[in-house]
Amino acid sequence: MHEQQGKMLHRRGFLGIGAAAAAAALIPSRAQAATRAATGIKGPERILSFFNTHTGERLKAAYSTAGAYQADALRDLNYILRDFRANEIKPIDPRVFDLLHELGGTLETDQPFHIISGYRSPQTNATLRARGGATTGVASHSLHTVGQAIDIRLPGVKLENLRNAAKSLKIGGVGFYPDLNFVHVDVGRVRYW
Repeated sequence: MHEQQGKMLHRRGFLGIGAAAAAAALIPSRAQAATRAATGIKGPERILSFFNTHTGERLKAAYSTAGAYQADALRDLNYILRDFRANEIKPIDPRVFDLLHELGGTLETDQPFHIISGYRSPQTNATLRARGGATTGVASHSLHTVGQAIDIRLPGVKLENLRNAAKSLKIGGVGFYPDLNFVHVDVGRVRYW
């Protein structure tokens, strides 16, 4: 009888895992979390690499582990994406990092994102806008000033392909600046220019 109970418990556990896996097809993100909880498997690390074109700094950070943002990595990411002109740091919306992670996956590359502009203080934004206006890609109410945008390029990836991959995600805004050699992505409303 004891041996049979062991098989029943094992079978119930198996059925529970199967139910969680079946739910994954219906509600992917929640079901994946349920499957991980049922099996004890932790989610993958989400890793990003950056090169700041203005400061020469490099960073590779696992900003999310097992589905949880990592405070130390976010602090490091906020620093490399700071307004280097004013030396001001603002927390970057983690959705920007998720967007970049998805973009890297879509392009099947682990090359570092080259940062053209991350966070910009309102003062820096106004100065840059006064210097070149819209032709430089500086909006008066830029999402850069609230930590929800980044201007990037990616070594080995044509700018047009970077833009098209970002647009395919339908996550936020995508701006294309071929004369300035960068693509703007943000986590605002979906729009393209």
